[in-house]
Amino acid sequence: MIRNKSILLVFRLVVGGVFIWAGLLKILDPLEFAQNIANYRVFSRDLSLLAAIVLPWLEILCGVLVIFGIFRSASSLLLSSLLAAFLVLITVTIFRGLDVDCGCFGSLGRHVDYSLLLADIVLLYLTLSIFVSSLSRRSATS
Repeated sequence: MIRNKSILLVFRLVVGGVFIWAGLLKILDPLEFAQNIANYRVFSRDLSLLAAIVLPWLEILCGVLVIFGIFRSASSLLLSSLLAAFLVLITVTIFRGLDVDCGCFGSLGRHVDYSLLLADIVLLYLTLSIFVSSLSRRSATS
């Protein structure tokens, strides 16, 4: 477990920055993001549209909370959960042989491939490190 506050601050800035940036880009064109979600062929059009409206705001909110250390446990756990779900979705998409845009960064997105899988694993490590450090910090003050 990482205990160095400077390293954890860098993790929080990176994770928060990535999710704020991704959320902002998706908000610019929610219909394109909804189509990207629908292209995975897992969710209905209605659910894709709902996710395209809700997810970017959730990413931005959690990104801001992680950066400022507010509700750090909850926000980092939520981001970890989103990343874990996305990792499953990416893995299934790769095995199904679908050639789709991930939709991660709006129109700046990239195709689903193993490099995207690796990038999300790294982000998951960062978010889980933030989560575990917030738990250990809380238990140390108890």
